[in-house]
Amino acid sequence: MKTKSAPTTNMAQWERCSAPQILALVLGLLLVVEAQGQNDTEPIVLEGKCLVVCDSTPSSEPAGNALGMSVRSGTGRVAFSVTRQTNHEPTDMSNRTMIIYFDQILVNVGGHFDQESSVFLAPRRGVYSFSFHVVKAYNRQTIQVSLMLNGWPMISAFAGDQDVTREAATNAGLVIMERGDKAYLKLERGNLMGGWKYSTFSGFLVFPL
Repeated sequence: MKTKSAPTTNMAQWERCSAPQILALVLGLLLVVEAQGQNDTEPIVLEGKCLVVCDSTPSSEPAGNALGMSVRSGTGRVAFSVTRQTNHEPTDMSNRTMIIYFDQILVNVGGHFDQESSVFLAPRRGVYSFSFHVVKAYNRQTIQVSLMLNGWPMISAFAGDQDVTREAATNAGLVIMERGDKAYLKLERGNLMGGWKYSTFSGFLVFPL
């Protein structure tokens, strides 16, 4: 009489699964159950690669999230870095806006920095890090550069040494942004008639809120 070998095969398959694979399977089942029980939110759809993030404060997670874990899409990464490669001042930099424009994109993960307007648009609420380095060339005037958030200055920097041919206004900081908020650099004092070649402007999402 022949015996069935299917149960033995299935058990062997489970034994070959690593701990992360088993954890991922259990987590996926929990997410399906949780999604079915949420009537006031959209269903959770997992597509592509997901990043499993261990939360050290599981009590802050919504009720029903076992294991104190949250799942975030890998496409949530946000970062940009731009530079100025020429000293030619663009004709659309008016005395009204005084936005500092950049003509080359080094990094634009997520595509949230618009090169034409030189404005960064926040894709979600979170803590963002920004830094800037604006160079004035052959200009004896003092300049003031500010990081603007929705038209309001958040941090500023000055450059006013009259004895050097090139000097930079530099600063960095963290700000909380809501989805749809705009961040850009504004020249609030002086002028950049000599150009601002080698200037840079960078930012990235530190973590969502």
